[in-house]
Amino acid sequence: MAIYAIGDVQGCADELELLLAKLNLDPTNDQVWFVGDLVNRGPKSLETLRLVKGLGRAAITVLGNHDLHLLALGRNPEAPVNDSWLRPVLAADDRDDLLAWLIRQPLAHFDTELNTLLVHAGVPPDWTVNNVLRYASEVEKVLCSDVAGSFFASMYGSKPTRWNDDLSNMDRLRFITNSLTRIRYCTLDGELEFVEKLAPGNQPEHLVPWFELPNRATDTTRIVFGHWSTLGLLELPDLIATDTGCVWGGKLTAVRLDQQAPPTQVDSLQPQRF
Repeated sequence: MAIYAIGDVQGCADELELLLAKLNLDPTNDQVWFVGDLVNRGPKSLETLRLVKGLGRAAITVLGNHDLHLLALGRNPEAPVNDSWLRPVLAADDRDDLLAWLIRQPLAHFDTELNTLLVHAGVPPDWTVNNVLRYASEVEKVLCSDVAGSFFASMYGSKPTRWNDDLSNMDRLRFITNSLTRIRYCTLDGELEFVEKLAPGNQPEHLVPWFELPNRATDTTRIVFGHWSTLGLLELPDLIATDTGCVWGGKLTAVRLDQQAPPTQVDSLQPQRF
């Protein structure tokens, strides 16, 4: 059995097919972890959803910010769809099945044997793995409830930027969601920052990548994430960044998690935009 993590696909279904073929993936035995953002910006979000859903139990997928955006649009048929890449999904005959499958995907996945946590973007510095899973489940329960529409209506925004156990209602749910699907940088005292997107080394002095803060509560757990195309591929004993900017003309990357091996990559078929 082989276990791979694949970076942000973002509608690049052709590249994903090429990558899975290059891995010689056996869906009956192997496993693929997707870091989220299956959709948006690329030309084939609909085909990507169908492909990943079709992998069945071989696919472990966490939700990214673009996936949540699609789900928000799906819950509000009157919302203007400014993202033309998502229109084919919303107009598809099987849209309801695809969105019902997508909304059941978690915000975090943890494998005890591999001591590996999968999230889309990152983890606040003072959260343990147990915190991550417990807080993620709070949002997951809302997504699969009758109040999901209210959640999506209030999901957008960057406040609050600091965790407090006393946070409640939408402030609490928004902080959890933003932490797991949007963060890149924090201030030195752990406040989340959502504006800066450049690679480390180019950020303002008061910001550090979320994974470089000292005394991070998850520093003994390997974390696999995406979301940060300017960061690119990063492989450390306790950290694997997988977003290599396929949708921007870079590469789509798979990293093996159950044993050491060189990453497997395919070139993007998209115009180079960075």
